[in-house]
Amino acid sequence: MFKFFSKDNKENLDKGLEKSKTNFFSKLGKAVVGKSTVDEEVLDELEEVLITSDVGVETTIKIIELIEARVARDKYLGTNELDKILKEEISNLLEEDTYEDQEDFSLPSDIKPYIMLVVGVNGVGKTTTIGKLASQFKARGKSVVLGAADTFRAAAVEQLNLWGERAGVPVISHGMNTDPASVAYDAVKEGVNTGADLVIIDTAGRLHTKVNLMNELTKIKRVIQKFREDAPHEVLLVLDGSTGQNAVIQAREFTKATEVTSIAITKLDGTAKGGMVLGISDEFKIPVKYIGVGEQVDDLQIFNKHEFVDSFFSKK
Repeated sequence: MFKFFSKDNKENLDKGLEKSKTNFFSKLGKAVVGKSTVDEEVLDELEEVLITSDVGVETTIKIIELIEARVARDKYLGTNELDKILKEEISNLLEEDTYEDQEDFSLPSDIKPYIMLVVGVNGVGKTTTIGKLASQFKARGKSVVLGAADTFRAAAVEQLNLWGERAGVPVISHGMNTDPASVAYDAVKEGVNTGADLVIIDTAGRLHTKVNLMNELTKIKRVIQKFREDAPHEVLLVLDGSTGQNAVIQAREFTKATEVTSIAITKLDGTAKGGMVLGISDEFKIPVKYIGVGEQVDDLQIFNKHEFVDSFFSKK
């Protein structure tokens, strides 16, 4: 069974998705105006609404095919039922994902320290996401070590140090233009020596060539495996939700360059492109694990597909 969010988290999610759902239902309303049944013309309009809401072409086609099957089965399906049907079919589509919703900011009890590499291009909110993760885990009694291995940007190193101070967790940093693998090594070493629960390593946000990215991440993995052969335990890709299909393109590039095991989507509160969460979850079969729906630490939430769909389709 999945666990419903706290009232505050649910309200933040509803508020964070407000622009996306207003945009979506505005378009949907125009698509069905003057129509009483879901016919071919309505389905064509719906397809355009889904694609322009950044759901993505492949996922849109799946949703349309599911609704076509419902129309064929139920014959005279009214446009007044379209919201309900869409919600049901999108929920079913997300249910096909093998990922089980995580209930809270938790870690496997049998892995210590749990080592997480965080990847993503510059500007997506990668370092901020790491800071918020550190704060969330620390608030739940977990000991956290951060590694500032995005050494090509002074701002990234400085920002992570600030987040470390704010969260009250140590940050291992060698400064700018130092060897990222060396920083990662020392961060994991610190985590092992102090018995930390979690080590989060920030990595360079450059994607000018997949080869360089792959080489850099391979080197980082190699040095941290001197402490734990099974490390890293998670490679989290951070994407900016406000960039819509550009985020999807970034996801494709990163998944080619390295083995991404989870995804965080930021800045959903500032965009009308929340539909891209559905497309990414469906296309990559990599769990969307965290979503950002505001500036505050608590606005980085565990992604729960049931709650997401419920908020997206809720009407006040």
